[in-house]
Amino acid sequence: MGAYVLRRLLLMIPTLFGIMAVSFAITQFAPGGPVDEYISRLSANSVSATAKLTGSGGDLTLPDNSPKSLVSKAGTGGQSEASAYRGSQGLSPKILAQINTQFGFDRPPLERFGKMLWDYVRFDFGRSFFRDVSVIDLIKEKLPVSMTLGLWMTLLSYGISIPLGIAKAVRDGSRFDVWTSSVIVLGYAVPGFLIALLLIVLFAGGSFWSIFPLKGLVSSNFNDLSWPQKILDYLWHITLPVIAMGLGAFATTTFLTKNSFLEEIRKQYVVTARAKGLSENKILYGHVFRNAMLILIATFPGAFIGSFFGGALLIETIFSLDGLGLLGFTSVIGRDYPVVFATLYIFSLLGLIIGLISDLTYAWVDPRIDFESRDV
Repeated sequence: MGAYVLRRLLLMIPTLFGIMAVSFAITQFAPGGPVDEYISRLSANSVSATAKLTGSGGDLTLPDNSPKSLVSKAGTGGQSEASAYRGSQGLSPKILAQINTQFGFDRPPLERFGKMLWDYVRFDFGRSFFRDVSVIDLIKEKLPVSMTLGLWMTLLSYGISIPLGIAKAVRDGSRFDVWTSSVIVLGYAVPGFLIALLLIVLFAGGSFWSIFPLKGLVSSNFNDLSWPQKILDYLWHITLPVIAMGLGAFATTTFLTKNSFLEEIRKQYVVTARAKGLSENKILYGHVFRNAMLILIATFPGAFIGSFFGGALLIETIFSLDGLGLLGFTSVIGRDYPVVFATLYIFSLLGLIIGLISDLTYAWVDPRIDFESRDV
């Protein structure tokens, strides 16, 4: 087992390299970029300043809160570089050169890619281009929201779907099986964001009841509450988002559990166990359960990592939850590449590690599985 784990760990290196290389190459050919985004923000600030100075007859000066205050009064003749920007005349070459240097685009792509990889190996993810904060601090700030949604959705999904799937397998073809299948398929067919809107209309001050809050992970007075009140407040806020995200996840896990148990129940060893006089519960949970759960263990890492992002963007937007889904989307739209690449690297690495843990769990659940005898 030790040799297998070592091979898997070594395989992570080229896998991560390939993911980062492909992503980096795509960004080189994608239209726009951090420089264009920066210039557009600079232009917007300039237009705003121009509107305020209309009729004053003075030189145009960018506001102090313009992005990172790049524009400096380094021009010739005592005139500021900012004043060189006049409507459609564009920015001066000197300012453009400063912007490219600031973002590191004055160096060749291969050099930038190599530096990024070296920094990421040391878990140095740099600073956001447009938020003036380190990327790791930004991720830490948004992580609690995504962790909350992901963990609760996964626990709720597996905690209900597995017992329900077992019950459906035992009662295959019964009225209970047919009706629960209809409800589950209906829940799976409706997108999560529509369920979220329906929940808001019904329970969050829409057209009916105002029971649950509409925004945030906790209340504004959270720090002043006692520990029991904090727990209740936290659960009060996450109820609707978790329900909206979790309903769609029930279908896959429930039917996967049912089909897996049905396949095992029909095998010869179950017939033999019944012939020996073992009770149904002993057969189901003492023999069938371990074998049937293998496929669920295999799908858990993907479900766990996917729960951070799958459908989270719209749910976070609807319920005003500032998590990693919304951060990733706004970073891609805003061409904030340090945030984009850092989140990609972190969650790719996390996915590979959880995949390895899943394989090791395979061997723990079923000792018959021998990874040493197979190629990676």
